[in-house]
Amino acid sequence: MQALANNLNNTTITDHLVSRCKKGDVHAFRELYNAYSAAMYNICLRMTGNTADAEDTLQEAFMQVFRNIERLENAGSVTAWIKRIVVNHCLSHLRKKKVYFEEVDNIDVGDEDGAVDEDSFAWTVAAIRDAIHVLPHGYRTVLNLYIFEEYSHKEIAAMLDISESTVKTQYMRAKDKVRQIVKQKNAIR
Repeated sequence: MQALANNLNNTTITDHLVSRCKKGDVHAFRELYNAYSAAMYNICLRMTGNTADAEDTLQEAFMQVFRNIERLENAGSVTAWIKRIVVNHCLSHLRKKKVYFEEVDNIDVGDEDGAVDEDSFAWTVAAIRDAIHVLPHGYRTVLNLYIFEEYSHKEIAAMLDISESTVKTQYMRAKDKVRQIVKQKNAIR
């Protein structure tokens, strides 16, 4: 019951905040930025791979949010709306950097379970994060969109203007590459 009350209260607060933003209240813009910037920065950092690009992309995305806040019809969907803008800015940034997505038709990507014995080495959050960070941009982008942003392969294909099979292949290869990187790091220990 308390969770429902908190959720209704948060929705009311968000509705009021968006309403104030639509009226041009600069303090409301600051509150909106403060409420969402940390989570959106994490998306930017995961997708761009470095702090400077993440910061620039975040600022550009929030400028678009502020310019277009009057277009937001349902304040209850503000999080999804902001996230979509942030992801689109990240993708635009990656396109400018000419991130390469390898087009494939019917390439065998191997067994999803693979021959890697995952129990034979330690999986740590830091090791996986570091491994994702060093992935090629194409792999990292697909992996982030699928795992962290929870887009479907079909949605990712549409966003990146590539085939769904390419998305699936990039995702499988990214997972395999993460396994390899973590396994190599643990072998060096």
